[in-house]
Amino acid sequence: MTQNSQDKTIPKRATVVVVGGGINGISVFRDLALQGIDVVLLEQRDFCSGASAALSRMVHGGLRYLENGEFRLVRQSLQERDLLLRNAPHYVFPLPTLVPIFDVFNGSMASLKRFIGLGSGPSRRSAMMIKIGLMLYDWLSRKSRTMPAHQFVSRKKLRAMTPDLSPDAKFGAIYYDAWVKYPERLGVEMILDTQEACPNASAHSYIAVEKVEGQNIHWRDRLTGETGTIAPDLVVNATGAWVDFTNLALSGGQENDTPRFVRGTKGSHLMIRNKQLAAALDDQMVYYENADGRICIAFNYLGVSLVGSTDILIDDPELARCEQSEKDYMLDALRFVFPEIEISQDDIVHVFTGVRPLPVSDADATGRISRDHSHREQEPNDKRDFPVISLIGGKWTTFRVFGEEIADVVLKRLGRKRQCSTSHLRIGGGRDFPNSESDLDDWVGAELIDLTIDRPTLERLAERYGSRAIEIARFCQSGPDAQLVAASAYSRREIEFLIRNEKVRSLSDILLRRTGIGLEGGITQPLIDEIGTLMSGVLGWTASELEHHKQLLGEELGKKHSIV
Repeated sequence: MTQNSQDKTIPKRATVVVVGGGINGISVFRDLALQGIDVVLLEQRDFCSGASAALSRMVHGGLRYLENGEFRLVRQSLQERDLLLRNAPHYVFPLPTLVPIFDVFNGSMASLKRFIGLGSGPSRRSAMMIKIGLMLYDWLSRKSRTMPAHQFVSRKKLRAMTPDLSPDAKFGAIYYDAWVKYPERLGVEMILDTQEACPNASAHSYIAVEKVEGQNIHWRDRLTGETGTIAPDLVVNATGAWVDFTNLALSGGQENDTPRFVRGTKGSHLMIRNKQLAAALDDQMVYYENADGRICIAFNYLGVSLVGSTDILIDDPELARCEQSEKDYMLDALRFVFPEIEISQDDIVHVFTGVRPLPVSDADATGRISRDHSHREQEPNDKRDFPVISLIGGKWTTFRVFGEEIADVVLKRLGRKRQCSTSHLRIGGGRDFPNSESDLDDWVGAELIDLTIDRPTLERLAERYGSRAIEIARFCQSGPDAQLVAASAYSRREIEFLIRNEKVRSLSDILLRRTGIGLEGGITQPLIDEIGTLMSGVLGWTASELEHHKQLLGEELGKKHSIV
């Protein structure tokens, strides 16, 4: 696979244009292309750079959604979780989850009120309600389940398992969900798979939709300034929290013709480097309540501890950033469950924030707004000659089935029939990748026979790229290579492969999405300079272009990640 960053030009026409290259837009793009539809994906930034890069790194059914009575959503999410464990074994793994329980019966009535729609906000959950919820969780996943059922543990066992946990916890519950190592990479792999399998499909990043005139969408490349038009038969608006803004552009700027479909809630997360916290979390996630009953999570991820999240209404996704009040809230919540661990602001090495594209709702609490997905169809009008299908809501875990449902809507409109399903289609480096540690050990040994690199290097590449590690290893050994000076865990040839083959167009693409360097808190000025020089050589940037890209990166780090 050799997909250059500028491998395809944007065609003049397409049957379907998908606007929005987050995980849901990519899923629609993939599904339609596999049905033989010529489809073009346009994304205004990098792929999976919005909410799809700001999830809690969980692949889960949504235990707390049971309180809202969203049984269909939970069942579907659990089924999709189990499919991802099989289809992306290189990036999606089981996650044992510990729930500290502070009350036996208190909070049961409040939970019941929320279930029947009378609750007005978060409250503490009792042991009884958690037990009922976990029994339902196990029952809903009984057909597809690949992991153990839940269990309760006594206070004594809880203290032995996690000594730093608050002594006020009376019990603990353990259940299994899953986590995703590199969600942004999974999205890019789906694009690469699709373009390789479907020559009539193409995906393009940093392309802004400017306006519509009749049949033509006017677009602009935000990095080069190039402009052009594309004429679709139908548009899928998959821009997430930007859905209403995109529909405004697609309607000729007529606000009266663009009903409001989405209201976003901001979710921020902290990446914390604290040895005591890392030791307390060990290899499990702690799923805990703050004193006000809001759910928080913490687990070790890429060498640091991920802590989240907030849930705050926001009208303009461009203004989303992690405020100091959110950092204080999450640290206070962490101290509530781990009161003996000293955690300071200085321990925060990275933050990230996304906006959940939830449906417009009159719910009196953000937690009451459905996380389910839906769509709206808008017919052509006097400004626009094509229909628009807008994606609303959804959660990362259900991207495959959401994409399938939207593809079926499109196929029906086009009078086409489905040719295949993605339910058992392995993704990227998940193809031919071993499902167990022992099989992985044998696989590495067998592949080393035809390679000149050493075993630790191949194991590191396999951890990052799954079975695609072989292609990357061959590239690395085909020319002079050396470790990066400012990030010795990566080599120059490894980064060059990503630049050449994974649609990389900016510094942030590499530092924040194709690698885990940003989330690990590893971005430094020397590294920016080193990667910038490497990218300039590969992509042909001039000195002024390199400085412009450094400026763009600095603005993104300062605005979205609290790195200056």
